[in-house]
Amino acid sequence: MPTLKRGSLFDPALVEDLVSKVQGHSSVAALSKQTPIPFNGQKEFTFSMDKEIDIVAESGKKSEGGITVEPITILPIKFEYGARISDEFLLASEEEKIEILKAFNDGFAKKASRGLDLASFHGVNPRTGQPSAVVNGNSFDDKVTQKVTYTSDDPEANLQAASDLVQGSGFNMNGMAFAPAFSSALGNLKVNGIRQYPQFMFGANPGDLNGMKVDVNSTVAEMSTEKDVAIIGDFANMFKWGYAKQIPLQIIQYGDPDNTGRDLAGHNEIYIRSELYLGWGIMAPNAFARIAEAEA
Repeated sequence: MPTLKRGSLFDPALVEDLVSKVQGHSSVAALSKQTPIPFNGQKEFTFSMDKEIDIVAESGKKSEGGITVEPITILPIKFEYGARISDEFLLASEEEKIEILKAFNDGFAKKASRGLDLASFHGVNPRTGQPSAVVNGNSFDDKVTQKVTYTSDDPEANLQAASDLVQGSGFNMNGMAFAPAFSSALGNLKVNGIRQYPQFMFGANPGDLNGMKVDVNSTVAEMSTEKDVAIIGDFANMFKWGYAKQIPLQIIQYGDPDNTGRDLAGHNEIYIRSELYLGWGIMAPNAFARIAEAEA
């Protein structure tokens, strides 16, 4: 591996490893399809046939069916993470540098996966927890208006009501993201003293419920001003996400790249920074429903 300089790229193997870890830690990535996203974005189209198919007699008159086409633009946005470390990194052997970068890659993947969830679920900048103008309302909290009020003593009824909303809008159920509190409520649900969902006990993440993909993740509720505890719907077809493949990696030796007022060279430090371009689109908001706590 050549000596790293400002503006180099992550090794392809590290990129593959990073994306694999993002998929493993992110609920939206685990439940939905990944699609390559160019830097300048791309348009996806949803087609809705407005009427039912027509039966026409021989020589009979045909009538208009109609179609509605809705374009959705998926535009990648920049997620960045950086950290100061001792400049002894520059003196380390190539093997030691690779181990340090693998550790950074692992941590960056975890932060990127949380960031993808928090931004797409709640529209926030993960570092500040505040609404992001860059995300600009492209989130489940902003777009998904079908909502069920959470009742901790009967989460099964909440799930049924939410799935009824999705199916009533003409979409299929194939994925569910649960906050730990909702998962725990399912694990504690008893009928005649018998636990109905023991697979969710003790903080487990079984990955499946009645043949449907499930992911339990703190990001479902964390930073949610809407007080979400579960988001369910057609993740397989109506949510898409992707990343731009080139992931830049910078080793910065001078200046104050994180705006802390602390000069790198003056403190024998260097700064490792990486950026990941992620984009996502909610193709049809009515393909989803949120289960949320009642407003105070």
